Amino acid sequence: MALPPVTVIENADDDAIAAWLAGRLRAALAATPGVVAITVPGGSTPFPILAALVRDAGIDWGRIDVWPGDDRLVPEDHPASNVGRIRALLEPAGARVTALAEGATPPRFVLAWLGMGEDGHIASLFPSTDPRVDEPRPVRRLTPDPLPPEAPFDRVTLTLPVLLASGELMLVIRGGAKRQVFDAALAGASDLPVARLLGARQQPVTCFA
Repeated sequence: MALPPVTVIENADDDAIAAWLAGRLRAALAATPGVVAITVPGGSTPFPILAALVRDAGIDWGRIDVWPGDDRLVPEDHPASNVGRIRALLEPAGARVTALAEGATPPRFVLAWLGMGEDGHIASLFPSTDPRVDEPRPVRRLTPDPLPPEAPFDRVTLTLPVLLASGELMLVIRGGAKRQVFDAALAGASDLPVARLLGARQQPVTCFA
């Protein structure tokens, strides 16, 4: 059976990505009378995009649940906390932000937005953690090896089955080195975490590169 399509959008700036996201969120909200859930990444790339998204007056944030795709095991007021930064930005707009915790049961996300490292990791599923598409746990606690020097903390992360159950996957990758990793993964030329995700995808994927 053919895999769902992957669309690569070149040279999109933060506002263009936010506009694309706004369209997806409005469509999801129009398709259901209830709450929809999304997961978003941490790191430096997402927050300017999320800030632009919050400025879109056409989104009913009161009907959107937001989960981080992964987090560092630090207090929420720590600068390295993903959920703390997401709360500060999206809760004033009306969103409900849920902290990621071991043992949590995530909802089905209408959209899973992921970042990717130059080592091919997604969320906190680093190559050394051997992420599996048949992982029984929806959320894992783990210690990256080696620990990233910019964020040397234990992590908690969504697992591949949860991401693969989402309605749509989205990645934002910046830089030529990451693009090469992504292209190799899409071609099936690696076994990195992003390649495992793409190779088992069950939904459309959009990559802003």
